[in-house]
Amino acid sequence: MSAESHAGRDRLLYRIFTGLLAAQMLLSAGIYLFNNEMARDAFTNLGYPTHIIYPLAAAKLLGLVAVVSNWSRPLKDMAYAGFFFNLVLAVMAHLSIGDGVETSAAALALVWLSGSVWFDRKLHSRPA
Repeated sequence: MSAESHAGRDRLLYRIFTGLLAAQMLLSAGIYLFNNEMARDAFTNLGYPTHIIYPLAAAKLLGLVAVVSNWSRPLKDMAYAGFFFNLVLAVMAHLSIGDGVETSAAALALVWLSGSVWFDRKLHSRPA
């Protein structure tokens, strides 16, 4: 495989992983904003305060803008870190109450995040 075809494959995989991550974050932010009663019930079951629902939705949306726009490398890295901490805490919280389906969804989002970061790094480490 040539270097050009590797770059094309990596670009495609980056877009797939980033698209799946974006879909997951948009879905959860949408639930937080538009199905607030469901979000409140989930946060209460997990032992989290409900007053963080709207700020968390805003943080997820702003993080997506930072990741997708490529406007600033440090900002993108902070968004990736924020998603990482959010998802690790989600996995741990869902595990603590035995919420299998939601645990799996958060763990899968961690896989998508890892793929997005991995292929982003591969694409930006190549010489121009």
